[in-house]
Amino acid sequence: MAEKKEIIGVAHIYTSFNNTIVHITDLTGKTIARFSGGQVTKQDRLKANPTIAMFVAKKAAEVAKDAGITSLFIKIRAQTNMTGPGPGAHAAVRSLGKEGFKILNIIDITRVPRGGPKVKGGRRGRRV
Repeated sequence: MAEKKEIIGVAHIYTSFNNTIVHITDLTGKTIARFSGGQVTKQDRLKANPTIAMFVAKKAAEVAKDAGITSLFIKIRAQTNMTGPGPGAHAAVRSLGKEGFKILNIIDITRVPRGGPKVKGGRRGRRV
């Protein structure tokens, strides 16, 4: 019997409170599919909606399946100043799983500020 070859991809999911972007690449970083909430809906208030995120992930999954990808590493990233990923992250991951991909790993790669920008006011602070 011929075994089915497993082709691994990486799904980069960027979620904010304004939009959801799903970007699927192969392991070398070559783009296979990239879709955002604005390509599914024209209403700005709905772009970060979990339902729209599900449709975005479904569109990206169709293109990735045509390219032969069977397994995914998932990297979720949010805005740096947010408390966590936006509302669409969980829905996008669930949708990719339902599309038949074998999910190997889910990582949160949100950047974390350490120290932050310089505080305004100079050496002796703000004088009132």
